[in-house]
Amino acid sequence: MESCEGYLKGVFAIVIASFLWGTTGLAAHYSEAVSALAIGAFSSGIGGVLLVFTSRYKLWNDYKLMLQQPKVLLLGAVSVAIYPLAFYSSMRLSGIAIGTVVSIASAPLFAAMLDCLISKKQISLQWVLSFFIGSSGVVLLVLGKEQKLLESQSLDQEMLGVLLGCIAGLAYASYSWAAKRLIENGVHSRSSMSGLFGCAALLLLPSLWFTGDNLFSNPMNALVSLYIGIIPMFIGYLLFGFGLNYIDVSKATLITLIEPLIATVLAVCLIGEKFKAIGWIGVCLVSLCLLIQTFSPRTLSIIRAESVPNE
Repeated sequence: MESCEGYLKGVFAIVIASFLWGTTGLAAHYSEAVSALAIGAFSSGIGGVLLVFTSRYKLWNDYKLMLQQPKVLLLGAVSVAIYPLAFYSSMRLSGIAIGTVVSIASAPLFAAMLDCLISKKQISLQWVLSFFIGSSGVVLLVLGKEQKLLESQSLDQEMLGVLLGCIAGLAYASYSWAAKRLIENGVHSRSSMSGLFGCAALLLLPSLWFTGDNLFSNPMNALVSLYIGIIPMFIGYLLFGFGLNYIDVSKATLITLIEPLIATVLAVCLIGEKFKAIGWIGVCLVSLCLLIQTFSPRTLSIIRAESVPNE
C-alpha cells in the first residue's frame, strides 16, 4: 500500500498539471484567426509526439502489454482525440469561462460513473461531498465573472458550446479511466499516457491539412501554438499520468476542478475581466474541495500514525 507521501505526491502532480491546463484558454485568447479545431488538433498532436519520443524506451517495454488490451487502448486514444476538439470549440462558442467550467466540472461525474459501472469501485461519501462543494464553487465562479456577450453570439451557439463541453468532459473522463486501467494492469504511467496520446496524434495531425491555416501566420500565433503543445499538453500530461499511479480517476478528475479557477483568475489579472464578489465564494469552495481531497481521513490517519514516535 502506498504511503501518505505517495498520495500527496500524486495530488501535487495533478494540481500542477491543472494549473498548466488552466493557462490554455488564456493562451488561445491571443491566437488570431486560428480555428478551435486547429488549436486542439495541433496542441494534443504535438503533445502526443513529444510524449512518445521522450517515453520511447518505456513504450518499447510495454507496447505488447498495451496491445493485449485493445479495447481500452482504442477507447483512450479516441477519447484523447475528441477531447481537445470539443474543449476548444466549446470555449470558442460559449466563452472561456463557461467552456472550461462545463468541460472540467462534468468530468468527475463521468469518471465516477465509469468507476462504478466498469471498474466496480465504490464512491465514498467524501467524494460526493467534495463533488457538490467543488461543482457549486465552479458554478459561482462562472456567475462571478462579468462577461460581455457579442451581439453575434446567439443562445443556440451557447447551448452548442455547453453540449460540446459535456462531450469534452466525457472524453476527459474516458481517457483518464483508460490510462488508469492500463497502469493497473502493469503498464508504466509514462507508457500509458504516451501510448494514448501517440495514437491520438495519428488521428489529429492529418486534420491540420484542412484546419491548420494561420497556426504559424505570425510570431504570436506560433508562440501560442508551441506553448499549448509543449507546456500544458506535454508536461501537464506527464504529471497527470504520474499522479494516476497513486490516485483513482474519480479523485484525480475532481482535483482538476481547480483548472477553471486558475483560468478565471488569470483572465481577471491579465485580460482585465471583472470578477464579482460571488466569484470569490466560488474560489473558496473550489479550494475547500481540493483540501478535502488532499487531506482525506485515510491520509490524516497515516500522518498521525507517522507522527507518533516509536517507543
